[in-house]
Amino acid sequence: MCGICGKISLNELVSENLIRKMCEVLTHRGPDDEGVYLTDIKSQVTGIRYQVGLGHRRLAIIDLSPAGHQPMSNEDGSVWIILNGEIYNFIELKDELVKKGHIFK
Repeated sequence: MCGICGKISLNELVSENLIRKMCEVLTHRGPDDEGVYLTDIKSQVTGIRYQVGLGHRRLAIIDLSPAGHQPMSNEDGSVWIILNGEIYNFIELKDELVKKGHIFK
């Protein structure tokens, strides 16, 4: 079972060190890999600046390759996810998304 963590903060920096410490606590949930993603965004609508930090500890079960590394993004990096679980209908979902023009890595 993997471990996920994160923090969202308005007008305050999210420390990579903090996210890595959170991941460290979850090592027993995912000893195979660790990943961290940080972003700093200013809303075009409200002007509010916010930061998001995502952390992931991986327990590799189905895909043992580096392709299963998380956090992971869509093809242009505009959407990032972390998850704990398996997507059992991924073949059908992938086919549908490829038809819509998405690119998988």
